[in-house]
Amino acid sequence: MSATPYLPAGTVYGTLLNFPREWDAWEGPMEAPPYKAAPLAPVLYIKTANTWSTSGADIALPGHVPQVEIGATIALVFGENVPPRIETPVWNAMNYVAHWVLLNDLSVPHASFFRPPVKFKCLDGFLGIGQPRARQPGDDPSQFRVEVRVNKQRVQTLDFSQLRRAADQLVADVREFQALEAGDVLMLGCDVCPDGKRPLAHVGDVIEISAPGFVPLTNSLVAA
Repeated sequence: MSATPYLPAGTVYGTLLNFPREWDAWEGPMEAPPYKAAPLAPVLYIKTANTWSTSGADIALPGHVPQVEIGATIALVFGENVPPRIETPVWNAMNYVAHWVLLNDLSVPHASFFRPPVKFKCLDGFLGIGQPRARQPGDDPSQFRVEVRVNKQRVQTLDFSQLRRAADQLVADVREFQALEAGDVLMLGCDVCPDGKRPLAHVGDVIEISAPGFVPLTNSLVAA
């Protein structure tokens, strides 16, 4: 595994509502206007290139942001273009995955469920990116377990066997409506804690995200 800091070669897509607990936390707002129904397809958003921070980098919080939500996850990194469903109806999504990578998808806390504003999700440096781990033939993403620590204290554990859409199903459903290209990164989803919220961190905190078989992802929060 290379020690050279990794930055994506394509687009980074976040995935919302892919853990049951997160889904349950937002089930009420889903039925409210303007949509009045739960989404049928995966709900994605983009973490733009200005948000990318390598492992070990300091992430600066602007003065108007006293705290951030931690969004720990594992993502797929595609090594080949994923064909549209119309071209390849029968396939194995994992054949197109080259690597897995730990991510820390930071956000400014916000109460809006619909179309999270860029000003909350895409601030400079607001995506910690770990070292990729090459996909092995026997990899089973449902066996992934991620731990989140703030100042060495564990604040969250994620169990990827609980995903509403498993990794292969998520890719299959996404390719129903958009292309996925070599170098693109697709998050499996970020869970919430038992209280329905994501863990928080503040200036001066050190966030570590770890999983068996991965180099831990660590970032410190500093004042801008």
